Amino acid sequence: MISILPMLAFAAPSLELSSHSTSINPSDSFLVFGKVMGVTSYSTVNLSLVAPDDELIYSFNVDFDKEGNFKRLIHPPISSFKSGEYTIIATHAQVSQPAKLTFTVIGKDIPSGIIKEITPTPQDKTKSDMYIVANAVEGDTEISIVGKTFWSDRDITLKVSSPNGNLITVAQVTPMSNGDFSATIKIGGPMWKEDGLYTVTAYQGDNSELKDSVQVDIANGVVVPEFGSIAAMILAVSIISLIAFSAKSRLSLVPRL
Repeated sequence: MISILPMLAFAAPSLELSSHSTSINPSDSFLVFGKVMGVTSYSTVNLSLVAPDDELIYSFNVDFDKEGNFKRLIHPPISSFKSGEYTIIATHAQVSQPAKLTFTVIGKDIPSGIIKEITPTPQDKTKSDMYIVANAVEGDTEISIVGKTFWSDRDITLKVSSPNGNLITVAQVTPMSNGDFSATIKIGGPMWKEDGLYTVTAYQGDNSELKDSVQVDIANGVVVPEFGSIAAMILAVSIISLIAFSAKSRLSLVPRL
């Protein structure tokens, strides 16, 4: 007697992506849902966001639940999406075929403003576990943020706050293998009308264990930079010298008895 055992059919590992919307405005965030099937637990799905010009905007790892479901709210790059069609690509080490989802950004890019001045950055920042610095000159319409972290496998969140503390925009940056990271902040739009010091803060870690910030002085019009520390010292020395010279001159004019 020969017994025939039924063959168990195992589904091949697969990925799928979906969303409730297909188009957004330049300053909106995009919520994407997904599901991974037939893979081992305690692994992650990688999501990449590709711009209309094929530039890689984001790349981050996402955890999924025991049913394989995951989701991610994708914020616009600082400070807005450019118009055009974006592609989200989901990959997993055990899935041979990636999943793709596209959405369209409709509307004009946010106009630019004017950068006034960047507050000096302490030189000893490079000794920190994570640090950021801002590069821009007077009259620029964007801020270049560069930094370094010793956690190269964790995304960094960048937040920009206005002088009165309001949140302007949020973005995520993925460090390179050596810990270096960078981002470009476009200035302009109704959220940037307030003149004063804007704060760019970088957070990393589940509980924001690593944190650093830098301030940039921004104005909508052309402005004159404030005195720096060296200029202030030169001015102070000049005033003291002038006072000393004036006192000496007055003494020389006093008639001798």
